[in-house]
Amino acid sequence: MHLLVAGASGYIGQRLLPTLLAEGHRVTCLVRDPARFAAPAGAGPNLEILRGDLLDPYNLPILPGTIEGAYYLVHSMTAGEGDFREKEAACARNFTAALKPTACRHIVYLSGIANDPRLSHHLSSRVGVESVLQESGIPVTVLRAAIIIGSGSASFEIIRDLVEKLPIMIAPRWLNTRCQPIGVRDVVVYLTRVLDQPAAFGKIWDIGGPDVLSYREMLLGFAQQRRLRRWIHTVPVLTPRLSSYWLYFITSTSYHLACSLVDSMKNEVVVERTGIETVVPHTPADYATALARAFEKIDNNQVLSSWKDSIVSGTISDADINHLQVPRNGVYRDEHILPITRPVAETRALVYGIGGDRGWYVMNWAWSLRGLLDRFVGGIGLRRGRRNKDSLRIGDPLDFWRVLVTDTAQNRLTLYAEMKLPGEAWLEFEIQGETNPNLRVTTIFRPRGVLGRLYWYGILPMHRHVFRAINRFLAQPPKNRPLDGQPRVREAK
Repeated sequence: MHLLVAGASGYIGQRLLPTLLAEGHRVTCLVRDPARFAAPAGAGPNLEILRGDLLDPYNLPILPGTIEGAYYLVHSMTAGEGDFREKEAACARNFTAALKPTACRHIVYLSGIANDPRLSHHLSSRVGVESVLQESGIPVTVLRAAIIIGSGSASFEIIRDLVEKLPIMIAPRWLNTRCQPIGVRDVVVYLTRVLDQPAAFGKIWDIGGPDVLSYREMLLGFAQQRRLRRWIHTVPVLTPRLSSYWLYFITSTSYHLACSLVDSMKNEVVVERTGIETVVPHTPADYATALARAFEKIDNNQVLSSWKDSIVSGTISDADINHLQVPRNGVYRDEHILPITRPVAETRALVYGIGGDRGWYVMNWAWSLRGLLDRFVGGIGLRRGRRNKDSLRIGDPLDFWRVLVTDTAQNRLTLYAEMKLPGEAWLEFEIQGETNPNLRVTTIFRPRGVLGRLYWYGILPMHRHVFRAINRFLAQPPKNRPLDGQPRVREAK
């Protein structure tokens, strides 16, 4: 079949695409920014990329008339950007309008379990999208899932942050709310197997694993999987605002996403609309197995996608990232150049492996302090880490930076600061020359008003010390310790 996937660069889209291509489908992906789209390995000619923003119907591309089926995987979890419910409905309307001239005979939509009569804003928006898709006249299958467990999923990473960072939790009472988690592999199985099944047309099904757990039980189950002892005490006095701040300061989520999550966690999300087993006879994995699979991917550095890859996890939009060029005028620059005395491949690997769990190689305490201060003033801090410890893609989060340029051929890495600043900042690493190569590390700052100028001159001495040390570490190997930071054993003379 010729399939359209809207939201192909998102968490589920990136997991679904390899399966669709492996099954021999021809796939057209509709994405807002092709530069940030990571095509699956070995995609070949069956994959086509179209640029289009569903909120901008006048600039949507004309879809191929041969499209026979479509996946709608577009979601918003940001509560701070106007009326996101109306935005989601508008996206769905524009999607179906673009599909009508094609040969599409089936739409599959991944929604959220919405059986509670008092739905959160987020879940009610999902139900609204279902209605818009059903009004198109094209047969629709809606799969409603609760928490999706997989390496890089928002739910998994938030649970991981809480359990691994807090031995004792004084938690809000919504931790006693029940849900029915499902592994991401099982979600992909259901998405692919309902496709083009007449028995699935017009159906709304809940999908979930075999375990019905409270959020508290999920946290403790995670702790057991990691062999950690954890104590959780729930209290009734934490308001939704305080609960949002609790998630924001402890986990890598943004405040707006924390608000949406807290709002949704008051609803029980347990499977009620059954029947999918008659069309897709599949037994989903239990919670413990889904966790084990997630950690297997993490341990093998095979995380295909992460919710943190989304621009929503930071401070810039998809539209902005395409226009964020490093300015040359009206900025302050602090540049450090050193000859490279390591093997160049070694320096390149260190540059592209910077941040995340590895840290910033020198003065990590200073980076941690800067991240903590950023969290206290409403920024994102260092907790996003990085998707992959060895490789970077355009648009990837890297602690409190966003990757703008990652060009291994030109030996250049450019990052844009998403921390709270009185201005804008960029950080560039570039290996220059071939015969006698140098490493250039440059910080660029465009101040906003007098406060921005005071900020620059106030931190300049520390900046120079930190980035001079980073440049030295990357370009020139330490004389008395190996690269892993362990003491080098000197040979006896």
